[in-house]
Amino acid sequence: MSLNVHVPSRKGKAELKAPLVRPGVARKRSIFIPCLIGFAGISFTLCQELPTPASQSVPAPTPRQEEAAKNAAVPCLKPAPLPGLSDYDGPLKKTVGIFARALERKSVQPPRYKVGVKFCSLELGDKFLLFVKDSTDPVNFIATGFSAGIDQESNRDPTFGQGSAGYARRYGADLASTVSAKFLKDFAYPVIFFEDPRYYRLGHGGVGKRLLHAAGHLFVAQREDGTHMFNYSEWLGSASSAALSNIYHPGNKHGTGDTARQVGYSFAFDIGYDVLREFLPEVTRKLKLPFRGEPVPANPGYIPNR
Repeated sequence: MSLNVHVPSRKGKAELKAPLVRPGVARKRSIFIPCLIGFAGISFTLCQELPTPASQSVPAPTPRQEEAAKNAAVPCLKPAPLPGLSDYDGPLKKTVGIFARALERKSVQPPRYKVGVKFCSLELGDKFLLFVKDSTDPVNFIATGFSAGIDQESNRDPTFGQGSAGYARRYGADLASTVSAKFLKDFAYPVIFFEDPRYYRLGHGGVGKRLLHAAGHLFVAQREDGTHMFNYSEWLGSASSAALSNIYHPGNKHGTGDTARQVGYSFAFDIGYDVLREFLPEVTRKLKLPFRGEPVPANPGYIPNR
């Protein structure tokens, strides 16, 4: 069997390819390509003429932000541990030590380092622990017993009556008022306003200057970042605790004047405590009592210049 293979000629190939591109299509292409090139040229020209968007300027940091950044770069210090009661020799010194520890717990001793340092801020747990220790301190129960005795003698809140039962009621009401005030001033309001509830000693200068510094704590406190602020915790805490005291003592007068009088008493006591805190180092040295040492760096690798 023989196979006949037909090979098309070159003319046939040309005839086969010719129908692939019709004359109308070729004419359209010849018009479209120059238009496309012209459009690209116009677009390039327009893009060259468009203004370059200005770079967005970064706003300058506020003084508060600059101060916070500066404080963040400074190594912080932690107060040294309080002396234990076993460090005080004899019953008299131990009694003085009980009161000294209660005052020193909310005090901050300025460091003697030459380089700029700041104290580590109190975290949420630290503020709550300060409230717990301050409320359960033996001095708090002693002071409450003394206050209840004065209320008993003056027959304050006569609905409580007299005798041991009346004294117990007054003691419970006074203790609730004291703990509420410490909760508001040591924990609640300092957390809300990012405030440090401790007292920062001046530690130098004349007696008058240091007295004014202690009294000024009624108005000026420190933020957690070390900057100054209004002492919201003192004012709001005193007012709130006075209002709560009216609930704990239902038999007392509850007018605006009586509540303002309680707030004034609270201010006077707190100023007195801050004055004692300011001069406590001199008193302890005079009596040769143990005292809290220099603050220690939070970072063990940090060595301050003396």
